This record gives sequence, C-alpha cells and structure tokens, in this order.
Amino acid sequence: MPGSSFGRILSITTFGESHGPGIGVVVDGCPPGVAIITEDIQKELNKRRPGQSAITTPRAEKDRVEVLSGVFDGLTTGTPIALLIRNEDKKSEDYEPLKGLIRPGHADWTYGAKYGVRDWRGSGRASGRETAARVAAGAIAKKILASRGATLLGYSLEIGGVRARQIDPSEIERNMVRSPDAEAAQLMIARIEEARAAGDSVGGIVEVVASNCPAGLGDPVFDKLEALLSHALMSVGAVRGVEVGAGFEAARMRGSAYNDEPYNESGRMRTRTNNAGGIAGGISNGMDIVVRAALRPPASISRPQKTVDASGASVTVEIGGRHDPCIVPRAVPVLEAMAALVLADCLLIQDAYRSR
Repeated sequence: MPGSSFGRILSITTFGESHGPGIGVVVDGCPPGVAIITEDIQKELNKRRPGQSAITTPRAEKDRVEVLSGVFDGLTTGTPIALLIRNEDKKSEDYEPLKGLIRPGHADWTYGAKYGVRDWRGSGRASGRETAARVAAGAIAKKILASRGATLLGYSLEIGGVRARQIDPSEIERNMVRSPDAEAAQLMIARIEEARAAGDSVGGIVEVVASNCPAGLGDPVFDKLEALLSHALMSVGAVRGVEVGAGFEAARMRGSAYNDEPYNESGRMRTRTNNAGGIAGGISNGMDIVVRAALRPPASISRPQKTVDASGASVTVEIGGRHDPCIVPRAVPVLEAMAALVLADCLLIQDAYRSR
C-alpha cells in the first residue's frame, strides 16, 4: 500500500503540501448511514488549526473543510468521502533563503535521497500541515465509534518537563496548552514562552484514552491492537515514542504488581488495575485503552545552527518564518484522530468477523 494511505476496511489517503493550493483526504470504507455534518469535522479542525493562541504559529489558516463527496442529507452514503482544506495564508518566499540548505531536524536530506526532488516550501509533504487532513478523517472515525458508545479523550500530559498531576477533563479546553491540570497548564505555558524567547522549542507527551470500546478489537499476531496504534501514532512526524498502559514503567515492575486481576461486574469482565492499557494478547479487553506519545521539540528554531548546503559545504542557518515553539497542544487532536481511525477500522473488521 502506498505510504500516503492507512487502514484496512476504513482506509484514508491524504494528499497535498504545506504551500500547495490545499490539502485533503479521501476516506473509503465508511459504512452508509453514519450521521455527520460539516460542523462535526470543523469542530475537530478548529482544535488543530494554526494561530489559535499566543503560543502557536501565527500562520492565519481558517482550515475550513469542504465536503466534496460521500455525504448526503447529513448521512454518509457508503461511497468515498473526499474532504478538502484550502491553503490560504502561504508565505513561500520565507523559505527561498533555505531551499539550498539541509535544515537540522528536518526531512530535507531524506526526501531528497528518496525522490531526487523535494518541495522546499514549508517542508512540502513532510510538513505538519498534512495532519489537518488526518484530523478531518478522524472526525468521521469518531462518529463511527460514538454510534457504538465509544469515546476518545486526549490531552497534554507533559510539556517541557512539566507533568499534569490531576486529570480533569473539563479543564482541557479551558487553557491554551490543553492540559487537564490547571496549575500545571500555567507552568507549561511559561516553559514554552521561555523557549520561544531563547529562539528555541520544547516537546512533551500526549495521552489519549479511549473509553467504552468493546472487547475483541485487534488481531493476532502481527496486527495486535497496540501494534496498530503504535503504527498510527508513530506515523505523525514529531512522535518519537509510544507507550501503552504502564508503558516503560512496566520494565521496573514485578509481575505481581503489573498483572491486572480480573473480576466480574454484573456479568462484564473488568480488571482491578489497568497496567495493560486495555489490551491483552493484542486484543481489547473492554477496559479503557490508554496510549501515550512522546513528541520532540519542533525543528524550526531561530537560534543559529550549523549545517551544510546542497554541495556539502558547511554553513550556519537561522530559520525564520512562522513556527510553533511547541506543537504538543495542536498535536492532541491529531493523535486522537489517529487512534480513532485505528479503533473504528478494528470495529468494522470485528463486525465482519461476527457476520461470518
């Protein structure tokens, strides 16, 4: 399958570049009759769009989605759904001085090595702008999951070394970093502002929790649910690591502490702890599915950095333009979307199993 496509039954193909006419996605395999309107998609896009707060890039994109096909009278038709988001605030001239350089932390060298040609305007296809198309597709996946009672919640668990101590869902959209901890949010904002003032950037951790997913999602052996989720989250450019449940902390635990003890709750299997993150043997067990993604600091910083030009000569570069000093808050809806696409796809596959 081409590298711009993802999913088995519910599949998506994204297209477009950061400074091209627009970006978009084709969603195929969505069942007919799913209730969705443009506002459902736009609500998710508004969480990711640039220029939404004082700590994001000032690129002024409205990210208004256009539904070109696959939806009629507020219901999906079962045919491919095409979604388009036009690029309206491009400043490609900002990248003219950089087009012959290999920017540190970027995909300039690797894209050139693979294709022999690259779009140097705002990183082209490697730009984080491509993730808007994923968010649009994820909105449809969320509607499929919601029709079965499943929900997703994502938030900034950690930014710049500051970690949330409390998880209050009502707090997430009240602060510009999407932290579930009001006190931690202020410290996170301060860390971001400190980095930006120094011409630098910071990273962090996003946690996504899926609730009320049925048991049975995921397939042994190579398509374990945690493997599919890891693939999806790691496909987001800035993600450098993924944890499920206890994650790396499990390496420091004994089996007696790690093992989740099952019990029967009114005929439904539950576990007293959730170190497995809602997945056992690669298959969901009905508990909350918990995943975390570590995101690196954004590569575009204004501090002088040593690099080379296309001929290999050593040069010093200072990257201008409009960039996020931290992408964690805007990555929250992206990672929610990718998790939703995996879970909705697995749900449709499970439906196919049960209908045999």
